[in-house]
Amino acid sequence: MDALPEDLDLLPSTRRALGHRIAVAQNEGRAPSVVAAVARGGALVWEGARSPAGGHDPDGNTQYRIGSITKTFTAVLVMRLRDEGLLALGDPLEKHLPGTGAGAVTVRQLLSHAAGLAAETPGEWWERSSASLRPELSDVLGTGPFLFEPGWRHHYSNPGYTLLGSLVEAVRGKPWEEVLRAEVLEPLGLDRTTVQPQTPYADGWAVHPWADVLMPEPPEDLGLMAPAGQLWSSTRDLARFGQFLLHGNEQVLGAESVREMAVAASPPEPGIAEFGYGLGVQLTESGGRRLAGHCGSLPGFVAGLWLNQAEDLVAVVLANCTSGLPAGTVAAELLTLVADAEPRFPEPWKPFEEADPVALELCGPWYWGPAAHVVRLRSNGELELGPAGAVGRAARFRAEPDGSWRGLNGYYAGETLRAVRRADGSVGHLDLGSFMFTRQPYDPEAPVPGGVDPKGWRGIG
Repeated sequence: MDALPEDLDLLPSTRRALGHRIAVAQNEGRAPSVVAAVARGGALVWEGARSPAGGHDPDGNTQYRIGSITKTFTAVLVMRLRDEGLLALGDPLEKHLPGTGAGAVTVRQLLSHAAGLAAETPGEWWERSSASLRPELSDVLGTGPFLFEPGWRHHYSNPGYTLLGSLVEAVRGKPWEEVLRAEVLEPLGLDRTTVQPQTPYADGWAVHPWADVLMPEPPEDLGLMAPAGQLWSSTRDLARFGQFLLHGNEQVLGAESVREMAVAASPPEPGIAEFGYGLGVQLTESGGRRLAGHCGSLPGFVAGLWLNQAEDLVAVVLANCTSGLPAGTVAAELLTLVADAEPRFPEPWKPFEEADPVALELCGPWYWGPAAHVVRLRSNGELELGPAGAVGRAARFRAEPDGSWRGLNGYYAGETLRAVRRADGSVGHLDLGSFMFTRQPYDPEAPVPGGVDPKGWRGIG
């Protein structure tokens, strides 16, 4: 990433606060090392590291294992297949990957951990045992892979992402690792994100719970489970990946698709996914702000990657300890520190060069029954419909080729807004998913459902 212009760089006080936070995290979490980074507007704005090495701290290029953040990379590959028309998220797995014994679940359910599958594999702890114990998908799923009815609830499942990795391989006809490198890592310039560690990398450690001593953790190859947690990466690579998840990249996945990934696709699960779970993306809140991203852990490592769309911020925290340092929590707190101290400057307002006269005609006050609303036309060509007061449903709309408008968010997401014209060509009312908006409350000249009292508005006497 390029450096920010000097006048947009973080203040010294903010940098100190960020450095202090990871120093406390390394000390209290008793981590052999911790590295962190914050990015904004496509550039690194801060990097930090802390270790007892004294002058030999790791840096933004040092690899750590990132555990389940790997799932987000796998999800991007699946979304690419969807965008290319090679599958639909509602497709049953059996359509593209037959014979698994879990073929009735949909691609969307697997992406959002709503397939009802078990959290872990049968047998030995897969993160700390040889992949040779699980040579086939049947060894990953076992004889009874379902704990719940598919689609009923969120239940985090590592085997579910093994199925998604195998799905990618089946559709592409190539190994998951090869597809990932060609379709995501290379186009995004993530040359420090690899399946196997590449020097310089951190060793994984377990820290004794009651004594300040260490024990090395064995770095197992995960085999079929690789799409659920295999990757090694660096803070600089993950900061770049986080910027991609905010804005998209037409070589990999467009902006609309990465935004879709960050919309809750399975219900909240108290203590696990309080804000639901997207498509390969965890959702949470910190400092009153909504965040998307993912956390990860494998024996010897913890990792956190969080994004704040409103502030255009990404934070990454990596550490080489099995437990003790809550990397995801610390990464979220780094975002809050920056957003509180240095809120994002809004983009300069600018007018249209040439506004659509049809869209311009729809601007101004409208009424749903007696409830006042306003339609505004923004310079990006979208319409905004919102209440004239503080309470009510609001949404943005994008123009469609047939002259209608499609809802982009909120209650009206996916719904169609149409301008219904009178015989003389003027707009008589708006039809939004059967709701009628008129230029005056209960306009007697409009075909208001149920009709309008011919006596009109009057006092109570």
